Amino acid sequence: MKLGIISVAHMHAYSYANAVGKIAGVQLVGVADEDEARGKAAAEKWGVPFYRDYRELLKTDIDAVIITSENAKHHEHTVAAAKAGKHILCEKPLATTLAAAEEMIDVCREQGVILQTAFPVRFHPAVVRAKQLVEQGKISRIMAIRGTNRGQNPGGWFVDPAQSGGGAVIDHTVHVVDLMRWFMGAEVREVYAEVDSKFSATPIDDCGILTLEFENGVFATLDCSWSRNKTFPVWGDVTMEIIGTEGTISLDAFSQKLDVYSNDKGLKWVNWGDDMDSQLVSDFVASVREKKAPSVTGEDGMRAVEVALAAYQSAEQKQPVVIR
Repeated sequence: MKLGIISVAHMHAYSYANAVGKIAGVQLVGVADEDEARGKAAAEKWGVPFYRDYRELLKTDIDAVIITSENAKHHEHTVAAAKAGKHILCEKPLATTLAAAEEMIDVCREQGVILQTAFPVRFHPAVVRAKQLVEQGKISRIMAIRGTNRGQNPGGWFVDPAQSGGGAVIDHTVHVVDLMRWFMGAEVREVYAEVDSKFSATPIDDCGILTLEFENGVFATLDCSWSRNKTFPVWGDVTMEIIGTEGTISLDAFSQKLDVYSNDKGLKWVNWGDDMDSQLVSDFVASVREKKAPSVTGEDGMRAVEVALAAYQSAEQKQPVVIR
């Protein structure tokens, strides 16, 4: 099975490429990137051909692509890949507008190709175990959930709304909202959000507090901020406290690590545990090989984006936004 990568704009491209190299019978055979310096460096690192135009990569005999371009380009790249008959693993957030997400899903369905949203946290064993406990009724009926996804401002194109679609709220909301939806099998009904720029000089949202009401009556809160300082890891905080009528589940998806402190670099994490990016890529490859529906769909990606966009609308209007 042959895979290509369209753009290495997102840092996850590197971990996904490393994951591909660990799967028997799967090859990374090309990298496309309009940023020649960026793309060539990655292609040389992985020992694969470089394509300045992603359309040239799509003309080759690859079976699938991993799209890790800037958020606003996911739509263009996904539609082109689908029309070329390639299966797709697309980085989150799936798109920057609902209309774009819907078209991506529709085109992939029409072309008969897989569209999987890259939500690696679903594959972490601690997350899988928490879902099992919920399904087994260990805490009985869920009443509320408190979640966090905090990190450092990544800079670069992430702080350019034209390329990213927004700041911390769209970047960090989608992971935890996806988990909440997955755990409960319920959609968000209403969103209220406070969004601001407090932690950096960049005029983009770097902090947000969301209050969510689900269709099943569960209330949830989410801190989705770039509130960490410059000596803190860019990403690595996904926690949930799931409160039931007969117990509570506490989840920390990034606890399998050592904290290493130094005067010059501050805090550094040395991970020793499970590699959820590898689990994500392996799951995608299995779906392509077995010609089965992906475990994380395009619709899952769209629903998470829907909540993030509603949060921006709520913050602007200073009132709750009803989604459904």
